[in-house]
Amino acid sequence: MPSQAMQDLISALRDGQKASAGQAPPTLEQRRATFAPAGSPHPVPDDVLVSEVTAGGVPAHWLAAPGTDAGRVLLFLHGGGFALGSLRSDGELAARLGRAAGMRVLLIEYRLAPEHPFPAAIDDVLAAWRWLRAEQDLDAGSLAVAGDSAGGGLATALLVALRDAGEPLPAAAVLMSPTVDLTSSGASMTERVDQDPFSTPAMLRGFAADYLAGADPETPLASPLFASLAGLPPLLIQAGTADLLLSDSERLAAAASRAGVDVTLEIGEGLPHAYPIMLGTPEAAEATEQTGKFLRARVR
Repeated sequence: MPSQAMQDLISALRDGQKASAGQAPPTLEQRRATFAPAGSPHPVPDDVLVSEVTAGGVPAHWLAAPGTDAGRVLLFLHGGGFALGSLRSDGELAARLGRAAGMRVLLIEYRLAPEHPFPAAIDDVLAAWRWLRAEQDLDAGSLAVAGDSAGGGLATALLVALRDAGEPLPAAAVLMSPTVDLTSSGASMTERVDQDPFSTPAMLRGFAADYLAGADPETPLASPLFASLAGLPPLLIQAGTADLLLSDSERLAAAASRAGVDVTLEIGEGLPHAYPIMLGTPEAAEATEQTGKFLRARVR
């Protein structure tokens, strides 16, 4: 059962859903300016050094908590349905994971749909990765990738693209409620409608349609659930049962395991989509600790 802090947060999210029902929908610009998957935005802690950088042509931010190793880097990919998200929405989570893992973080501002549909986002992710390797002279074994929601899907797509290109892969990946099936065919898309405090099937299908812009939804780099997963590095997948996209995590873990990948799947009963972002809850703290241990054990 979720903690009281998590229950309070879920109740607040549901109240927000009810309050917005029947109102004129906000513009895309308004949604981007106010997007806060944790209910309210949490700033990056004051002791984390934030610096802007251009990573292979992609706007990005270095996040360095005290004591982190600059030679070990976590590439962080934010969520937001491929249309929303930024340092504002995900910077605190990215910095928290970097602190737990003792790693410096590169959070990139990949191009967003609908202005920049597939494959713009994954192209930006690949460009940033290759910049880390070539321009920052970092060994793949000293790198990891993490992402929540759409960012988790992009992280998985990055692994597939690197493997297919014959390039070295990161040491590990952390996927928080990853969006890996843009066909919306998972059973949870119908079974979890009454439990999800964030999303509706129409919302998720809208995000997918805007991102795909007519591309085949089973294209592996758009929906990596349909890719071969053999040869990928160890994966930590965290998801909750109160999530329309729960089946994405379950099916990805099963497919990766069948392909011989080292997979750890953690499913939190009653927890919502991308629950590690929920700062101030015991569940988010536990997920952060788990991520830190997972990455410290695998990233050189």
